[in-house]
Amino acid sequence: MYPDAAQQAALARAFGCARVVFNDAVRAREDARQAGQPFPTAGRLSTCLITEAKRTPERAWLGEVSAVVLQQSLRDAEKAYRNYFASLKGARKGPRTGPPRFKSRKDARQSIRFTANARWSITGSGRLNLPKIGPVKVKWSRTLPATPTSVTVVKDAAGRYFASFVIDTDPAADAARMPETDRTIGIDLGLTHFAVLSDGTKIDSPRFLRRAEKKLKKAQRDLSRKQKGSKNREKARLKVARAHAHVADARREFHHQLSTKLISENQGIAVEDLSVAGLARTKLAKSVHDAGWSSFLGMLEYKAQRYGRTLVEIGRFEPTSQTCSTCGVKDGPKPLHIREWTCAACGTLHDRDTNAAINVKTAAGLAVSACGAPVRPGAIPAQREETGSHGFPTEPRAA
Repeated sequence: MYPDAAQQAALARAFGCARVVFNDAVRAREDARQAGQPFPTAGRLSTCLITEAKRTPERAWLGEVSAVVLQQSLRDAEKAYRNYFASLKGARKGPRTGPPRFKSRKDARQSIRFTANARWSITGSGRLNLPKIGPVKVKWSRTLPATPTSVTVVKDAAGRYFASFVIDTDPAADAARMPETDRTIGIDLGLTHFAVLSDGTKIDSPRFLRRAEKKLKKAQRDLSRKQKGSKNREKARLKVARAHAHVADARREFHHQLSTKLISENQGIAVEDLSVAGLARTKLAKSVHDAGWSSFLGMLEYKAQRYGRTLVEIGRFEPTSQTCSTCGVKDGPKPLHIREWTCAACGTLHDRDTNAAINVKTAAGLAVSACGAPVRPGAIPAQREETGSHGFPTEPRAA
């Protein structure tokens, strides 16, 4: 989105009002908890924090923005509390969620949401017409395949504006886009090569952060020399944020292209459940974060679910690098500098990463013998929400 100066000011007011309503809701709940009283209901919060607050001199400026934005901010607070309580009870998957925190105007990401009853629209010239903001110029990344149910306007740390739409997808169209295939693949993730496939294909690691380190270092140094609170410091901060955004965008584009290619070409995909949180506490932390394995695996997961593919994750302690993929004999752990090794039992020369990828595919039950039966029973898919580490892997995928 490319709002003009007046529209940027209107969006800033909307971001601020939504933030204030969210913080007021969190404060009201916290006051009730400390007083030992039951939490106020959503309807009561809406009446007190929006309807009645607009009539007071201290909160009269809430009427300058769309009421839908304020209502959606209250819903976000309610959802945050539901997730927190569900996490405490163990009913919510994933890592433990903390209680909602107050939002700050200095947060890197600001957002507001308009639902259908806000009467926003797309003009004939392709602009996004938002209530009390006006028609905003938009550069469309794709044509909307269906009528959206809501739109979220986001401003990131680099000062860029985005519009994100919620639509219903057509399963038939998804199936036509990704027809079924009989191919399966195993993936071994690493640092020297981002991914090595069981068919021998090696995909180099782009190392987006490493390549941008020189530019980032200069921008960060310039920022540290600016006086706090000055306009020059804000300009330098934007320069640093834009440099980081460029790295993140390039990494995300790489992940999307590779994950879509693998999903479209293979019916079954096997990956290893890496302890990214554990590896991020080692001396390889910067390279691990630069690779972005978790983001890539997340894309594979939701795309496999959407397009009817099978994604299997094997346990992180499976000895994929120690086992011969030809005869199945376990040859023991090997230092990371050994990239090729010969099996003592059958004499086969193995590329370390390719052999591991083949073993990942076999452990997942995707490899088949000449008669068409699985080589060995398939492993139970690992749960990606189990991010905690029971100990570091014996050998991280690195070189």
